[in-house]
Amino acid sequence: MVIPTFNRAHLLPRALDSVMAQSFAPAEVFVVDDGSTDDTAKIVGRDYPSVHVLRQDNAGVSRARNRGILSSQYELIAFLDSDDTWEPAKLQRQVEAMERDPSAMLCHTDEIWIRRGRRVNPMKKHRKSGGRIFERCLPLCVISPSSVMVRRQLFDAVGLFNEELPACEDYDLWLRVTARFPVLYLEERLVVKHGGHDDQLSNKFPAMDRFRIQALRDILSSGSLSE
Repeated sequence: MVIPTFNRAHLLPRALDSVMAQSFAPAEVFVVDDGSTDDTAKIVGRDYPSVHVLRQDNAGVSRARNRGILSSQYELIAFLDSDDTWEPAKLQRQVEAMERDPSAMLCHTDEIWIRRGRRVNPMKKHRKSGGRIFERCLPLCVISPSSVMVRRQLFDAVGLFNEELPACEDYDLWLRVTARFPVLYLEERLVVKHGGHDDQLSNKFPAMDRFRIQALRDILSSGSLSE
């Protein structure tokens, strides 16, 4: 599993604690430190000796995730953002689902939203689903990276995260995935997404839709879409 992080020494232990509490322990955990200047590496090395820390110059979340993907040796890969957490049965439920359906390339789950310490209800437009969901993925990102488990060969088919996109890189990848494959969806709230803090990527860039537009332009020009 892969956790990209940048200057989140104050949040990363919460994420890692949720990984260590899994009923199905991950075979390997990579924290990809994207050029942090805080105590990230020190804290992980001291408190989580089984976790592999991969350090790189600050290059963005896409390169960090890709570094973790390429370093992993296993068929199934899961992601967790460093400000989010997993419920204890998250990995177990997804591994079981992927074993039941060997053709499934991606599995995601429902989630709990916390904003500034308070639970909030997602709007109807954020409702999750499975199957052939390409059209549902067009208006906005409806798959959360922290909820995803994928088979390694998926990246052979659609490519890795686009390192040229500083944001909306997940939206871009899910378009490429759902244009070609159905997805599994577990209607269980197995991820807790914590939002509202100042260092969220969505707060870093103005006019975020420009990155979604670029993703749409890219997939339109890719030749992978049917009429």
